[in-house]
Amino acid sequence: MKHVRPYASRLLAAVLAASAAIPTVAMAENSATAGGLTFINKGLVGIGRIPANLRDKFGETFGSGSGMAIDPAAWSRDGAGYKGTLYLLPDRGYNAAGTVDYRPRLNTIAIGLTPTAPGTAPEAGKEQSGVDAKLVDSTLFVDDKGADMTGLDPESGVRAAAGNFPPLPQAVNGKIALDNEAVIRMADGSMFVSDEYGPYIYRFAADGHLLSATQPPKALLPMRKGALSFASNNPGPGASAPDPKDPETGRQNNQGLEGMAMTPDGKFIISVLQSAARQDGGDSSSTRQNTRAMIYDAADPDHLKLVHEYVVPLSVFKDAKDKTVIAAESEIVALSDKTFLMLARDSGNGQGMKGDTSLYRKINIVDVSNATDIADTDFDADKPIAPKGVVDPSLTPATLTPFIDINDKAELARFGLHNGAPNDKNNLSEKWEAMGLASVLDPNLPDDYFLFVANDNDFLTQDGFQVGAVYKADGGADVDTLFQVFQLTLPGLKK
Repeated sequence: MKHVRPYASRLLAAVLAASAAIPTVAMAENSATAGGLTFINKGLVGIGRIPANLRDKFGETFGSGSGMAIDPAAWSRDGAGYKGTLYLLPDRGYNAAGTVDYRPRLNTIAIGLTPTAPGTAPEAGKEQSGVDAKLVDSTLFVDDKGADMTGLDPESGVRAAAGNFPPLPQAVNGKIALDNEAVIRMADGSMFVSDEYGPYIYRFAADGHLLSATQPPKALLPMRKGALSFASNNPGPGASAPDPKDPETGRQNNQGLEGMAMTPDGKFIISVLQSAARQDGGDSSSTRQNTRAMIYDAADPDHLKLVHEYVVPLSVFKDAKDKTVIAAESEIVALSDKTFLMLARDSGNGQGMKGDTSLYRKINIVDVSNATDIADTDFDADKPIAPKGVVDPSLTPATLTPFIDINDKAELARFGLHNGAPNDKNNLSEKWEAMGLASVLDPNLPDDYFLFVANDNDFLTQDGFQVGAVYKADGGADVDTLFQVFQLTLPGLKK
């Protein structure tokens, strides 16, 4: 065991004390109260898969879900079943050994749902056929000139600001680099896409071409040696790593705008950094627990206006070695401009990973009603919100309330799934990163919704093809795209 220095010991104690002080709300079984409303989780009602080796219309391996959007206008009910259209956003391509020149895209999925009644067992042999998902189209994202974009690490590349565009991440091949993580699809087909590299919010037209880019507050911009540097330390073929490998301030490598959602009234966009910025404790995996939620007025979609910003605490848990671990944010769903669902998880466990048992995969409710608004303050410039992981005493963080445990053994077992050994195709995979809501469309249950949750399979297959080459994922795994559907009661969304 390593010797713990007294300072490190005091620091860890302070972090744990701060975590213990995070305001929480008492949770009854299958329900949670936040913001004066009671939310109910009625449990899993459907499971479905898309095979790991599926290829899209460009002949490349389909890439699962880093982000999801469901089209409410296309969602309908016919007796006991539902059908509609959802959109899945893959991230930057199969990149087991550095990033590749994968063209970012959005996949259109025809979805069917035949839900199992909450709490009941599916029909034998049909445990994982309640969701029928078929890939029907793929749309490439291109820049404002119509040129391809890329998943390649931008290393130290920066495209200079021009016109209405701020400086943009640029790869060595001259393409704008995009590591997309969340998507909002508007009624006209245009899209907002959040990004790891920037971390930016991009707006694309329905045909996929870039319309605008929103730069975050200065405090979130990755800086190296006093200059803007979008590299994530995942260089592509023949490229070199950044110096230094980590930003000195701003978002940490691969910890950008992982979650983003629009409020039900269509007025605001909420985006959340995956974990703390470097100066806010994000320079250590054990102190990165205080991230930020930015709320933008979306009245002018090409010029989003930051109107609120809050400190959001991430969950702290102990791993199998009794080490303190922070569960990074993976996706959000907005319930209002004050509350949102936030999915957070551990890493390194599940199908396709060496570890088989996840210790933390939960969807919590975040309530910012009583939190300190730090938008356009010194905290958006040079003042840390939580140096070394300890929240500035002048700030009140958002409230975090437990809601859904994705690792619930009894719920998974009803559908032939599990968390842990054997590490087979029915063991949940590592990354759960996409969520979307669709109404139950029952006049007797006006506040009931289906919450679709999908994994990011990292393109892991033994029959892969991408960027002109075949590949087999390390470890021999074929990780399907998996959909889980929960039935929830969410009061207040229709106001």
